[in-house]
Amino acid sequence: MMRIILPTDFSENAFNAIEYAAILFKDITCIFYLLHAYTPPIYRVDYALGSPGQLGLPDDHKYNAENTLEIIRKRIKAKYDNPIHEYVTHAAFNTLEDEVKTMVNKENIDLVIMGTQGATGAREILFGSNTVHVLNKAVVPILAIPSDYGFNPPKRILFPTDYEVNYSKTDLDFLLKLSKSWGSKLHVMHVSPPDGLTSLQKKNKTSLEKLVQENDHQIYDLPDQELIEAINLFQEELPVDMLVMVKNKHSFLERLFVEPVIRNIGLHSKIPFLVLPYNL
Repeated sequence: MMRIILPTDFSENAFNAIEYAAILFKDITCIFYLLHAYTPPIYRVDYALGSPGQLGLPDDHKYNAENTLEIIRKRIKAKYDNPIHEYVTHAAFNTLEDEVKTMVNKENIDLVIMGTQGATGAREILFGSNTVHVLNKAVVPILAIPSDYGFNPPKRILFPTDYEVNYSKTDLDFLLKLSKSWGSKLHVMHVSPPDGLTSLQKKNKTSLEKLVQENDHQIYDLPDQELIEAINLFQEELPVDMLVMVKNKHSFLERLFVEPVIRNIGLHSKIPFLVLPYNL
C-alpha cells in the first residue's frame, strides 16, 4: 500500500494534480491524504498561543477548510470511484512544508504529489513558492504537476544525472517501480564535461547501470553544454512524459531556485517533474 500526500490550496490546479495521482496509481492500493495547511492573514492572540481549537475556541479557518476538503474528497471519489483508493482529509494550522514534514513522519508517507502553481501563480515562475518550500525540506519523493497538464502515461522518463550521486542514498527504487508499473523507458542523460568523468563518477555510473539493468532504459552521453539546454534539446528530439532529478546539495536543482535565467527556459510548463531526495 502506498501513502501519498496531496496538498491543496483549493485551486483547480491543485485538483488537477489530485486527478493525476488518482490515474497514475489506479492499479495500486493507496491512501491519499488531502492536505490543506493554513495560516490566517491576521493573527489573533489565540493563534499566537496555539490554534484556537487547542484553547477551546472556535476556529473558523479550520472549519471552512475541513468543509472544503470534504467537498474535494467527494468530488474525486465521484470522478474516480476506485475501491482500492482511500481519501483522508487533513486541515492544519501550519506552513505547508512543516505540515508535510510532520505527516511524512507520522503517517509513513511514500510520496507527495502537488501542483506547481496555486490560484495566484505567475506563469513566468518555475514553481510556486509552496512547491519550492516543500521541495527544499522533502525527505520523500515529490512529484510536481504543471498547471493544466492533462494526464499522459509516463512511457518515456528522462533522468538527467551528473553521476556525482551515490544512488544507494536516494529513493531510486521508487522510480524503478514506477517505471516498471507503466512499462516506461528510462532515458538516462549525462552531459559529459571536457575533462571526462572522475573516478568517483565512473564508480557511480557503474552502480546506476546495475540498478537500472532490469528496466527498459537507454543511456546517453551528450557533449559538454548547459544542462537546461541539453534537457530542452533532448525533449525536442524525443518528447518525454516525466522529468526526474535527484536533489543533492550543490546540484543543478539547487540552482534552479535561485537563478533568474531559469524563468525563461519554458521547462516548467511542460511535463511532471519528479524530485528524488538525497540522504546524506
